[in-house]
Amino acid sequence: MAEKESRSTRRVYEKDKLGEVQIADEVVAIIAGLAATEVEGVDSMAGNITNELVGKLGMKNLSKGVKVDVTEEHVSVDISLNVKYGYKIPDVCEKVQERVKTAIENMTGLMVLDVNVKIAGVNMESGK
Repeated sequence: MAEKESRSTRRVYEKDKLGEVQIADEVVAIIAGLAATEVEGVDSMAGNITNELVGKLGMKNLSKGVKVDVTEEHVSVDISLNVKYGYKIPDVCEKVQERVKTAIENMTGLMVLDVNVKIAGVNMESGK
């Protein structure tokens, strides 16, 4: 492959010049989004108006509400969530941070520096 990398992909593995593995930033964001939605107490991802409209049209945007900043070997994640009513927000956020960090590190080999969680809303209909 060419030496020049796309701005939205990162080379994470190269062995014996046979080839390389590149991971797009969007893939890292999808991993983060999926990991976050697996946490008990998370109702859904929160996103901007465009993402909300895309979701209502039936198309899934798995990175909705996730912003990643990927450098050579490090990742910073900002994630926006809606939580279910009745769950302790600090507990849910801590579990989200742990789950997202573990998922990204295990699947990509990149080191996660931080996972910043923003609670955008509370769903009153889906509580405990």
